Amino acid sequence: MPPSGAPLGQWLEYIERLHARPIELGLERVALVAQRLRLRLSGTVISVGGTNGKGSTCAFLEAMLTAAGQRVASYTSPHLVRFNERARLGGVEVADDLLVTHLAQVEAARGDVSLTYFEFTTLAILSLFQHDEPDVMILEVGLGGRLDAVNVIDPDCAIVTCIDIDHEAFLGDTREAIGWEKAHIFRPGRPAVCADEHAPASLLAYATAIGAQLQLIGRDFGFALEDGTWSCWGPGWRHQGLPLPALRGSNQIANATGAIAALEALAAAAHEDDPGRRPRCERAALQRGLLTARLAGRFQVLERDPVVVLDVAHNPHASAQLARNLDQQGCAGVTMAVFGIMADKDIAGVLAPMLGRISRWFVVDLPGERAAAAAGLAREIVAAAEGAGARAGSGQPGAAAPVVVSNHPSPRAGLAAARQVAGPDDRIAVFGSFLTVADILAERELSPDADAN
Repeated sequence: MPPSGAPLGQWLEYIERLHARPIELGLERVALVAQRLRLRLSGTVISVGGTNGKGSTCAFLEAMLTAAGQRVASYTSPHLVRFNERARLGGVEVADDLLVTHLAQVEAARGDVSLTYFEFTTLAILSLFQHDEPDVMILEVGLGGRLDAVNVIDPDCAIVTCIDIDHEAFLGDTREAIGWEKAHIFRPGRPAVCADEHAPASLLAYATAIGAQLQLIGRDFGFALEDGTWSCWGPGWRHQGLPLPALRGSNQIANATGAIAALEALAAAAHEDDPGRRPRCERAALQRGLLTARLAGRFQVLERDPVVVLDVAHNPHASAQLARNLDQQGCAGVTMAVFGIMADKDIAGVLAPMLGRISRWFVVDLPGERAAAAAGLAREIVAAAEGAGARAGSGQPGAAAPVVVSNHPSPRAGLAAARQVAGPDDRIAVFGSFLTVADILAERELSPDADAN
């Protein structure tokens, strides 16, 4: 255990070494320590799960509720540059000393119970929120739902953003299996929102079986673009002429709609025991939240001339969305990529949507044993590009232009090399692992909620 007065960094290093495995799903150990901490959150709780779009949905919720005059706590993960990004109170990252106080409380309560880094830090942040007593708490689910540490808390409303293949070793290798896991953040008799237009039958079946008040996009609520503005609607509510979100990308309309649907469902929910707890966002708060929401690494334009875009697209669903966003953004020159990813991801699936859009690849090494080596990534990109070119062309060798790939020791080095060859009309997409984007943000000393234009 770190000595009294130890800094946050020393605590985090200690916690990383505590458990034999970095990920071990299950609620028994977490629930036991939560019981010892007498953990009980007194405000309104919104849990947000899904494969992609969780962070953006949390950002919209935080911005809208803050604009409505609510004191909001937000827990998200992972962080990009600073651990403090994971815990925000009143729109401000929690200070080191306050985090340390609650880490020490978890350490004292756990006894001989072994906790993973995520479990330990989740409990500490939940303890912090309990002490602060905010009006609303937004909790991003880390991995899956059923056995994720965040699911030790019963939310007043739960949102599943979208469902796709990721973390197969823990959640299964089909959308049905993964949807069933994620649906377990729903609660009987409470609002449940799903913003996936093709929600798996397993999610619908689970929600029905437990009696959750499920609202499904395309069935119970929806949205439409309207010439520079957009509208959304649901049971008993409609908002027209909304401004386009500050967060870039066509997927953000769906994320914002899911957030609004959840807030409307909460406002309409009949909880006779404590109706005053239900936050309500009027139109002005929704508009302001759309315009002020910020989130680093989600189609974030870091700079221009050339344009540099950061995106934590590390699974096929996110990569396909990145490709669509790049197409919609437009580029007068060519698009290059700085790419680094974990070896246990579906690398071929992540590459597939991007191959025809990237003229030159700068592949990078990342820290840690899970990272895919740049040399191996380079070979995979060349092979995939040759295969895609053969299928698209005549099938004869040389039918497609050869892909240009170079290896670099870090994302910073890869971006520096890309800048050297890029013209002012070109574009550089930095994507893949959170670590890929984090290295660039750390170098630039950007705040995680900064947004360059």
